[in-house]
Amino acid sequence: MTNFRFAALLGAALAATPVGCGPTGRVEQETIEVKANSGLEQAKQLLANYAKGQPLGSEVTSFPNLVDEVRKADPTRADILEKGFAELQKPKANTAAKAKDILKQLEPRPNG
Repeated sequence: MTNFRFAALLGAALAATPVGCGPTGRVEQETIEVKANSGLEQAKQLLANYAKGQPLGSEVTSFPNLVDEVRKADPTRADILEKGFAELQKPKANTAAKAKDILKQLEPRPNG
């Protein structure tokens, strides 16, 4: 009797399972353009994560490259980043507070 119930449940489960891989016919393709983040945007993302409490990881090896990328467009902000990234890597640095401070320094300043 138990085998009969098992077989009945299995049969019901299989009957409820959809068959096939989806609608037949042509699959519509879509091209999605992905814009690369600038070096400054990447640096800001890292700093925002540190400000939220994320510890430094292996990404610290990319700091010099990020600074170089930012330097091409904005040497002043590159200097801020270079100094800030160095301070973040110091032993016992308050990473979250320092990251918040660096983010503030990177904000555009009003003219005048």
